[in-house]
Amino acid sequence: MIDFKDIEGVYFVGIGGIGMSAIALYFIKGGFSTGGYDRSAGRITANLSEQGCSVTYKDDTGELPELFTNPDKKNRVLIVYTPAIPAENRILSFFRDNGYNIYKRSEILGIISSNTNTLAVSGTHGKTTVSTMTAHLLKQSHVDCSAFLGGISKNYDSNLLLGESNYTVIEADEFDRSFHRLSPLMAVITSVDADHLDIYGDHKTMIEAYNIFAAKIKRGGKLVVNKRIISQIIKPEGVDLYTYGFEEGSDFHSFDIKHLKDYYSFSVKTPSGVIKDIHFPFPGIINVENLTAAIALATLCGVEAQEIRKGAMLFQGVRRRFDIRYNDRGLTYVDDYAHHPEEIKAFIKSIKEYFGGRKLTGIFQPHLFTRTRDHADGFAAILDELDEAILLPVYPAREKPIEGVSSEMILERMKSPGKRLIEKDQLLAALDVNRLDVLLTIGAGDIDSLVIPIEEKIKRDRKG
Repeated sequence: MIDFKDIEGVYFVGIGGIGMSAIALYFIKGGFSTGGYDRSAGRITANLSEQGCSVTYKDDTGELPELFTNPDKKNRVLIVYTPAIPAENRILSFFRDNGYNIYKRSEILGIISSNTNTLAVSGTHGKTTVSTMTAHLLKQSHVDCSAFLGGISKNYDSNLLLGESNYTVIEADEFDRSFHRLSPLMAVITSVDADHLDIYGDHKTMIEAYNIFAAKIKRGGKLVVNKRIISQIIKPEGVDLYTYGFEEGSDFHSFDIKHLKDYYSFSVKTPSGVIKDIHFPFPGIINVENLTAAIALATLCGVEAQEIRKGAMLFQGVRRRFDIRYNDRGLTYVDDYAHHPEEIKAFIKSIKEYFGGRKLTGIFQPHLFTRTRDHADGFAAILDELDEAILLPVYPAREKPIEGVSSEMILERMKSPGKRLIEKDQLLAALDVNRLDVLLTIGAGDIDSLVIPIEEKIKRDRKG
């Protein structure tokens, strides 16, 4: 176990990632010297620089701060990296070759949370939204919490929350089996659809990994599982099991759901009673289900009914999760991080439910060659439900190209006449704002760099 009292500085290789940046902020606020590398600048790295972190965008050891190149100090610093960083990265290789203390992001997160009551939110989809909702409900109550989030909370404009209580909300990432490093007091499993098969090999092995995670819950702890997947989850010994969802018989059951003009009204049956008349001004029926999971965790932590109602009413959302960027005079623009067929299906279903029969134009950037290869049919089927679908080239992230795998794999499987493939740098010029009704940007790659330019183009062209 690392004793942080013996550490002067922490360097992050891949600091621009949403999970890495939350940990970097934690150490910055703790008074540690911090530095980091990422291959490109963005809003997250700019914020870290403003907070006093030394960030470089060149994979060059000459860019490293002196503290992290002094051999006499190598046992006084930590090197944290994300598995998304390629093995040939020069900076990471320097630290590895010179005997520095190197840890995966998940290892450090596990150490930070080991002395707290960890509330871990896992699942193929929805974990960022549910963890942010849970943290918000706790922060808005007498209970309080800290949180390491996988997205930027709009309520707090941050992915790191620090509080006075011993509860810590953490997004439990299944990639690279990272969530196996946690020992939570309570956990949620939202979904177990096949994903990261480049890591697990097959769906069965991935589900086994979720059950290994569930078995790591502390004895006397609690596990909350989406009712739809309960048959795939093994109840850990010494742990109380609860279900949530829209289904009758769920321990936390949302019912009497009404979509009013600009909010949902519903009630939740809990093991201790009914929380009536919850008003939730956030779009998408899937988010009512997500909020139900958050209510389950919050209730089990002692948040009271009136605090649940208040927190639900004040929730503003998560950046890049059903993120309404523009909504005026018959034109709506929504951005979302969805990158798996089931996530996109839930997103489009919620869009249709919320915005009625309006024309949908979606811009989708596939994320990872392996995911594109494994789910090309699923992507094609759900994108066919759009009136118009614009595909961008695959965002490779950590991967090298795979022969024969590209966005054309999806395009050629689609049946919609309103489909086309456009290079990312040609997208803005090809977008005719006057033909749009509801515009969606969808994906987990660098499509987020288009969000503000699209928003500005809409405002400029609409003004004209």
